[in-house]
Amino acid sequence: MTKHREYPIALKQAAVARLAAGESVTEVARDLQLRGRLLYAWRDKVRQSGSAALRGWGRPRKGATAVAVQGAAWEAGEDELAGAQRRVAELERKIGQQQVDLDFFRRALRHVKETRRPSGAPGGARSTKSSRR
Repeated sequence: MTKHREYPIALKQAAVARLAAGESVTEVARDLQLRGRLLYAWRDKVRQSGSAALRGWGRPRKGATAVAVQGAAWEAGEDELAGAQRRVAELERKIGQQQVDLDFFRRALRHVKETRRPSGAPGGARSTKSSRR
């Protein structure tokens, strides 16, 4: 069983800065005695959410995630309008995906209804096979 290690934020930021400057992951990992996949994970977090995503030890404070996202947008030079436009585009993509799902399920339901045999009146053909063996 391996022990989970925590690294100081300064170390994470320095490593990501070296990667951004053009150093290879293997060089930085060798110098800092870290695993390369850990550096990739840190780099991806910073690209996605800014340097605020490299949090320190312990549990984040209540509401800190919203502040971190706003801070990341501010660090990237993104103003409120651009952030709102990005959020609108994200929600429109989500609505589009939900519409595709709804269309699929409507077609599936229509197909099931069409393939069922009508039961008609009492004594008519059953819509499903008997459960008796």
